[in-house]
Amino acid sequence: MEGLKEMGAFGLQVPSELGGLGLSNTQYARLVEIVGMHDLGVGITLGAHQSIGFKGILLFGTDAQKQKYLPKLATGETIAAFCLTEPTSGSDAASIKTTAVKSDCGKYYILNGGKTWISNGGLADIFTVFAKMPVKDETTGELKNKITTFIVERGFGGVTSGPPEKKMGIKASNTAEVHFDNVKVPVENIVGEIGGGFKVAMNILNNGRFGMAAALSGTMKGVIATAVDHAANRTQFGAKIHNFGAIQEKVAHMAVLHYVTESMAYMISANMDSGATDFQIEAAISKIFASEAAWTVTDECIQLMGGMGFMKDAGVERVMRDLRIFRIFEGTNDILRLFVALNGIQTAGNHLKGLQRALKNPVGNATLLMSEIGKRARRKAGLSTGITLSNVVHPELQQSGELTVKAIEKFGACTEDLLLKYGKGIVDEQFLLKRVADSAIDLYAMVVVLSRASRSLSQGHATAQHEKLLSETWCIEAYARIMDSLNALSSSSAKLAFKNMRAISAAVVSNGGTVTPHPLGF
Repeated sequence: MEGLKEMGAFGLQVPSELGGLGLSNTQYARLVEIVGMHDLGVGITLGAHQSIGFKGILLFGTDAQKQKYLPKLATGETIAAFCLTEPTSGSDAASIKTTAVKSDCGKYYILNGGKTWISNGGLADIFTVFAKMPVKDETTGELKNKITTFIVERGFGGVTSGPPEKKMGIKASNTAEVHFDNVKVPVENIVGEIGGGFKVAMNILNNGRFGMAAALSGTMKGVIATAVDHAANRTQFGAKIHNFGAIQEKVAHMAVLHYVTESMAYMISANMDSGATDFQIEAAISKIFASEAAWTVTDECIQLMGGMGFMKDAGVERVMRDLRIFRIFEGTNDILRLFVALNGIQTAGNHLKGLQRALKNPVGNATLLMSEIGKRARRKAGLSTGITLSNVVHPELQQSGELTVKAIEKFGACTEDLLLKYGKGIVDEQFLLKRVADSAIDLYAMVVVLSRASRSLSQGHATAQHEKLLSETWCIEAYARIMDSLNALSSSSAKLAFKNMRAISAAVVSNGGTVTPHPLGF
């Protein structure tokens, strides 16, 4: 910890005039990738501090707040933590129970409540805390409980933390409960607008997610090196095991998953650095994809190494334990899938609303309506609506580009059909939304690898032909998965399976466990 503080690792994106390194998002991603290759527990300590812990001050803080807190946070003299999750409020962040009430003198807010599973919770001196408080609705004049964000210092008094949690992994990272008992927080320590805390929380999480893909691409790179070292040196049946097709398939898939993850991480960081502000869907996709890909790569590494991979000395079992939390924290992958699907469908919904408005004046909007009718007719006939990637995809990747266009066409048609069928009720169709999200993730990954591989081919990189193989392989397999997922949206057998799953789940929950009798009859 002390060594990392001396290197400036605790203030990577804090402006240099406030004592930090002032790095761009891409530079931050590169350093996080290196940490992720070596130790995810240390990575989470750093990330909980700056990726979310004091990110609210960096994004929404006043100049006075930044001047007061960021210099010491940047050097690591003070550690930060992000306090959102509560025992009864996880994915449903809006249901928090921690309260803030203004003092009689009007100078403070009195904070009461408890937060759970807080990374750096036992180490932190500065907490970004989310609490609900009565806020006057400007339109109705009613008082409504809304979330507000506060900067809380341990030194204010009344702030206590529990012992370190006993966890499956990331044991190097401190995780603890944090309690607030009549903590007096000065009014000037509100971050953002009063009642605007939910927006602050979501922006912090959206802004920090890109770093996860970078960290996990580093983890995957290290795990792949371990797997390859074993495959190249282990002899069975008179040959090195890397010569066997079963092992070659594993190594190839590990390399493809790493390539996609790394491409996602640096595509997003570059877009953020170029000034993009609308990147939350891409960030959510990268978090989902990276956390699941890293798990798969590590699992395959252990399988490839056999019994040796299961042993502590190999070091891979620890990576696997450390990785498991990444599919849960900073937005569970299940919730983020719904986020990806519903955001994508909302875009399609806005398009349909535009068409509905156009229909009210069919003469004035004749060109638009004829174009839309033409597109739909071509889709129904299985023909292209005119989308093309030929002007941006390298000629050597033309076939992969065509697969991507077909997938885009199918995806567009299916999401519109869902909207027309379910309308606003689509939010309750989670079996369907999961498949929409899976398709969107695969589709985005196709676009990302095609972009990267095309650049490498155009610039004549030494690895360009290898990247072409990685990209082609991904596109072939992703296209097949997308077609399966989208066909399931309207398949009668899939609908029956969804119906059955609802019934099975209800029966198991009602019974408190499995329902079927033991086959031995007792």
